[in-house]
Amino acid sequence: MKTAVYPGTFDPITLGHIDVIKRGSRLFDSLTVSVGHNPLKRSLFSVQERMDMISEHTKVFTNVDVDSFDGMLVDYIKRKDTNIILRGIRTVSDFENEFQRALSNRVLQNEIETVFIMTSQEYAFLNSSLIKEAVFLGGDVAGFVPKDIEIRLKKKLKTESGIF
Repeated sequence: MKTAVYPGTFDPITLGHIDVIKRGSRLFDSLTVSVGHNPLKRSLFSVQERMDMISEHTKVFTNVDVDSFDGMLVDYIKRKDTNIILRGIRTVSDFENEFQRALSNRVLQNEIETVFIMTSQEYAFLNSSLIKEAVFLGGDVAGFVPKDIEIRLKKKLKTESGIF
C-alpha cells in the first residue's frame, strides 16, 4: 500500500491545494494532508481551524485523512510509516525551492522520496498570502478559494484588523 503525506501550512486551503489533493488521492492508496506548525511563521488560522477547513473540503476523498505535525517533516514521515512526500509545484521558483527541500530531506532520511505534481494551469498563480491580501483589500477571491473559506477569511481578518 502506497501512502503519501502532503504537508503544508494551508493558511487557508485554496482551490489549488484541493486540486493537488484530488490528483494525489488518485496516485496513492492513502494520502495524509498534514498541517505543519512552524513557529517561525505567523498564521492567520490556528492549526485546528486549518485542519477543520481541510477536512470539510476533502471528505469526498475516501482515502484522504487530515493530520498535523510539529518539528521536522522527516521525523513525522517516519512516524507515519511512509517515505513519500507529495508537493505541488506552481512555478519554476517553486521547483527550485522544493527541489532543495527534497534533497535536504533525503540527506536527513535517505529513504524519503518527494513526488511533485504540477498544479493545474488555472491555479498556477495562487498562494495563500496573495488570497489573504486580496481579501484584506476587499478583492473578490471567489475563483481562488471555496465560498465558506472566503467567508471565514473575511470574518477572521475583520476580527484581527478591525476592517470590513
